[in-house]
Amino acid sequence: MKQSSYKNYVDTLSKISKAITSDLYLGDVLKLIVTLTANVMGAKICSLWLLDEKTKELKIRATQAMSEEYLKERTLLLGEGVVGLVAKERKPIAIPDVVKDPKYKERKLAKKEKLVSMLSVPMMVKRRLIGVINCYTTSRYNFTKSDIDLLSAVANQAAVAIMNTELLVKTKIIQEELESRKKIEKAKGLLMKEQNLSEEKAFNLMRKSSMDKRVQMKDIAEAIILSYELRKGK
Repeated sequence: MKQSSYKNYVDTLSKISKAITSDLYLGDVLKLIVTLTANVMGAKICSLWLLDEKTKELKIRATQAMSEEYLKERTLLLGEGVVGLVAKERKPIAIPDVVKDPKYKERKLAKKEKLVSMLSVPMMVKRRLIGVINCYTTSRYNFTKSDIDLLSAVANQAAVAIMNTELLVKTKIIQEELESRKKIEKAKGLLMKEQNLSEEKAFNLMRKSSMDKRVQMKDIAEAIILSYELRKGK
């Protein structure tokens, strides 16, 4: 495993920081994180697991590995395997040889991928666990304190990026829902006024049109509003 320069380390943190305020979707942010982390750590494989806070399960969400077997969806419980243990104890774990370590669950896959040493660290935002990030080498390597500190710093910066991306996505969804409701209410009001309909009948008319045409209520509302504005010469 190569030792990354301080400049590469700073560049990596900078790129991950930019992802925090970008319009990238979560999947793109995760791919960016594993690619940058593998590069700065000089690792063959970097994988990222996120914690589902409802089920308390860790799910593999990103890796720059090419193997289809490695990429398949897998889940681990807190305390299960190395990743689960890191998540439960919220402390880094370094393993010189994953094939010989009983804690490691995917020894058969590790042999196939020629994975040897592993460093796994928790991704934290203050006291909140976001997930776990792993780096693997293809030859035996004893991870130093500097390696652990470096990956931990990158992991925690990545955790902030992930949390903010999720918040941005949720905010956008909420904003879109509010805009849709406003348009539906406006269109309903126009129907009530122009066709002398009750609120319930106006809404049911829009809903029937939505179902018949197989489009969203928002689209029906936009069509009603546009038709009204064209007639009014706006």
